[in-house]
Amino acid sequence: MASRGGGFTQMNLNLNPMNVGHAAGMRMAGMPQPPAGYSRSMNNAPQYPQRTGMPSSRVGGPMGSMGGQLPGPSYGGGNMSMRQGMGPSGMDASRKRFLHLHQQQQQEALGGLRRGAKRRKMADKVLPQRIRDLVPESQAYMDLLAFERKLDQTIARKRMEIQEAIKKPIMQKRKLRIYISNTYTPSKPEGEEAEKVSSWELRVEGKLLEEPGKQKRKFSSFFKSLVIELDKELYGPDNHLVEWHRMPTTQETDGFQVKRPGDLNVKCTLLLMLDHQPPQYKLDPRLARLLGVHTQTRASIMQALWLYIKNNKLQDCHEKEFINCNRYFRQIFGCPRMRFSEIPMKLAGLLQHPDPIIINHMISSVDPNDQKKTACYDIDVEVDDPLKGQMNSFLSSTTNQQEIAALEVKIHETIEYINQLKTERDFMLSFSNKPQDFIQDWLKSQCRDLKLMTDVTGNPEQERRTEFYQEPWVPEAVGRYVYSRVQQRRQDLEQVLGIRLN
Repeated sequence: MASRGGGFTQMNLNLNPMNVGHAAGMRMAGMPQPPAGYSRSMNNAPQYPQRTGMPSSRVGGPMGSMGGQLPGPSYGGGNMSMRQGMGPSGMDASRKRFLHLHQQQQQEALGGLRRGAKRRKMADKVLPQRIRDLVPESQAYMDLLAFERKLDQTIARKRMEIQEAIKKPIMQKRKLRIYISNTYTPSKPEGEEAEKVSSWELRVEGKLLEEPGKQKRKFSSFFKSLVIELDKELYGPDNHLVEWHRMPTTQETDGFQVKRPGDLNVKCTLLLMLDHQPPQYKLDPRLARLLGVHTQTRASIMQALWLYIKNNKLQDCHEKEFINCNRYFRQIFGCPRMRFSEIPMKLAGLLQHPDPIIINHMISSVDPNDQKKTACYDIDVEVDDPLKGQMNSFLSSTTNQQEIAALEVKIHETIEYINQLKTERDFMLSFSNKPQDFIQDWLKSQCRDLKLMTDVTGNPEQERRTEFYQEPWVPEAVGRYVYSRVQQRRQDLEQVLGIRLN
């Protein structure tokens, strides 16, 4: 028989009961077989019991539903017996593409709901060109948007620079004023409630000059150790040293106090070892003169050493991992050639602890009228730069970020509202220009949307006319459908009776 598509596989009439069905075409158990001339309506279409062993996905009405295939016979699927010489036909390619696209859209919609509100992009804040053409004043907003983009890039770059900067110690030199005072308590005659032996008390205190901030550092936090050496002739070899060394459990204090008996002037020496962070080292005098560095951190010493090697071209031209020592390096390191990897080990023997700060003080205790004497000394110490704290607070602050995020959301909502107003304006403008054409186009669009929403394909308007069923392919399709129904009923009877009909 002749066909519109040149083959039966393109003329799906949806008459195959084995077609993939939809919710509206599910068979219900116990329903009678439909009589001839049944309606194609979704509400009036009778249903059939599902055959035993048949997968639930292959269930459908006899003529399908509104969600069925395009008009034309469908011969594939199931265990339906086919007439000899008639090959099985798969689902129409356009139908497959439509179903696949529809499933993808549903999965994307569900995935979007599960993920929630996704992060909005910069492009979502851009006004469409059609709106910019309609409102020339919107160019000012676009200029602000471009400036904001540059500002965001600058802030991001500065944040990265700050993050790199705070990894290194940021120190500044300050003056620490040390107050050394002593008081003298003379002895009293017997019988009075007072000291029977003369004694003196030495106090060592200090504070930073012009210390910013409310929280002040304790005096002991600047030092690693403190040693007070008294006159050995007066107090003997076992009692002339007073030592304090920092321990992991040390409690910081505002000063140190030493009390001893005596009524003579006492010479004392204070040895203060600063607590450098990171630790600093004193270089060997020969290497210090060569590099111009006396006391520095290990990283600074290594950097100065590398600059000297680079400036004097001591690196081997062929074997880059070796250094050819000049006469100064040969005297200091004791070898004519060495690897770069050997430098830290050789340098360790040339590093020493920094020299302590030495203060000589006289404890006066002979004048009872001047019982308290104070001396002041200023020393340089390194403290954390307040800028580092400001950098950390800037990086950890979320107040501005929350405010910016709220404004971003407001901008996005405004742009969406503008786009919605533009769509409504185009809608009304099209209606006002050509009402008749607009209504026809709108009805066609609504019809297409309805088909997508109800999963309808084909042309229901054409299918409801009698001329549609007078096409040349209709007798063949009806014959195939009747044959498939007979075969299905035959299989049902064989299962019920338990015999095979020949």
